[in-house]
Amino acid sequence: MKIRRYKKVNKHLGFFTNNFGFRQPYQLLADGTFCFAALNNKINVANDIPKYLQSEIKLITTQCAIIEMEKLGPKLNGALIILKKYVLHKCGHEGKPIPGSQCLLNMVAMENPKHYIVCTQDRDLQDKLRLLPGVPLLYLHVKTPVLEQPSEASIKRAEEKMTGLVQSEVEKLKQLKEEEGISTEETKVKRRKKKGPNPLSCKKKQKKPQENPIQKKESKPEIEKKKRKKIRIPQHVKEEILKRTFMKINKLND
Repeated sequence: MKIRRYKKVNKHLGFFTNNFGFRQPYQLLADGTFCFAALNNKINVANDIPKYLQSEIKLITTQCAIIEMEKLGPKLNGALIILKKYVLHKCGHEGKPIPGSQCLLNMVAMENPKHYIVCTQDRDLQDKLRLLPGVPLLYLHVKTPVLEQPSEASIKRAEEKMTGLVQSEVEKLKQLKEEEGISTEETKVKRRKKKGPNPLSCKKKQKKPQENPIQKKESKPEIEKKKRKKIRIPQHVKEEILKRTFMKINKLND
């Protein structure tokens, strides 16, 4: 068997254990259809089902289921022998037996107070059991036992129980507060408004100097003119130049 199947079985059994009070050994309420399918597929219910559920079980049936199998004829004698080996529980129909499917429905009525796991191959009975809260369903798929996941009715009932427990706890707390003289009115928590930063820790905003329109036009700075350096000529050079100029002039006059 795969590990996934073991995990699913543990999950489903844990749901019924936590929410509806199922305990070991689990009571498996079987009918003739389940025994007939087990016989045809060569399944030993007493050995294979405890391995599948990983827990102790107690196989039980009712007088109505046995009487119904006896009426169906000798073809079902093998399944009838297996069914008669199971523990017989009183169903209250000893004087006037009813069909096996109706008897099993009556056994799990009122939220299955005795915590039966119903084992059946009857499709009509399976559909009716899914509408009842707190009723696990076990059937055979060829040679494999299958514990069906909790029905919507069971899940809904479990959620209602949880909400009811929470409300009851709240009411108990209110009663205890009233006895102790503690007011039950809820105090409103005032939310602090967000305050701005401390003005002393903030720097003052510096005003930007206003620019004159005239300064904006004169965006380009004036280029300063470079001053030429005066070259100083020595005196003897000046005298020599004057002499030569006079000599040239005299030659030209002659």
